[in-house]
Amino acid sequence: MEASKVQEGLVAFILEKTAARSVNVENLARFSGGASRETWSFDATASTPDGEQRFEAIFRCDPIAGVESSPGRALEYYLIKAAWDAGVVVPEPLWDGDDRFGVKFFIMRRIPGETLGARLVRGEQYASTREVIPAQLARSLARIHTVRREAHPELASLPAPVAGQSPAQAEVENYENAYRMSAPDPHPAFELAFRWIHAHMPQVEEQVLVHGDYRVGNLIFGEEGLRAVIDWELAHWGDPMEDLAWLAVKSWRFGGKQPMGGIGDREAFYRDYEASGGFPVDRERVRFWELFGNLRWGIITITQAMTYLSGRSKSVELASIGRRTAETEWELLNLLEGTAN
Repeated sequence: MEASKVQEGLVAFILEKTAARSVNVENLARFSGGASRETWSFDATASTPDGEQRFEAIFRCDPIAGVESSPGRALEYYLIKAAWDAGVVVPEPLWDGDDRFGVKFFIMRRIPGETLGARLVRGEQYASTREVIPAQLARSLARIHTVRREAHPELASLPAPVAGQSPAQAEVENYENAYRMSAPDPHPAFELAFRWIHAHMPQVEEQVLVHGDYRVGNLIFGEEGLRAVIDWELAHWGDPMEDLAWLAVKSWRFGGKQPMGGIGDREAFYRDYEASGGFPVDRERVRFWELFGNLRWGIITITQAMTYLSGRSKSVELASIGRRTAETEWELLNLLEGTAN
């Protein structure tokens, strides 16, 4: 959208939401990237009968009228709100949008901070952060897993296993289908992993909110620790052990020696998670999901490479990600042999 249209619409929208006499929107700027959505940063001052209210905020919208992205902005708003209400460290959701822009949108508070995983794992200025953030991540993850389907009908459209299907079966089928359709070459390590996965599929019926991409790199942090959990695009209903395992996937350690995101000890993380109200940690299920998580990332590297090779995108990033498939194959072999950290 044009900046002038966004500015004009934000002023009118915030006027309605705050019952202010006047609203001033400043420092409006669109973030680069994000083909599935538009993201704008802005500052707003609302003059109300009780005084001035200032909002440092983010405006997010679907990019094309009539074409809802996945998840759509309305669903993303309700996800963040459910997490906020459950006590997860997330940006405060301010308002769900209306139809004034012709696309779905919402507004949340802007959280300053760092997001690059390698800086958290290796940056000297974040040495104290590394001491406190694993426990903070465990607490927020436990709070995510308190969100249940029956209490949140507004999240009914999130992906979920069909009746009679376990969460593990649903995820495995989804990614195995993607692999069979996209892989141009054979990958024996993947075939061994699929064989093991099908033989060790956990049959767990209970389903909770799963972030789906809970890892270093999808956090906002500062020197004092965690400031926000972000990037909810892969959220679904499933097995809570999936999130614990994804954080331990080798690629999300950014060269760190500790298994949990490169910065945390497994057993300490499990204790903090359970003490914060999380589920009893089933280490065998976590092992299943960690092995599957490495396989899943390997499949994603192939699908992203094919997006580049097919000519649908000329992104150098996609091409470079495609060169990382071998890393996941090596880690899968270590996991299958029981030699991985």
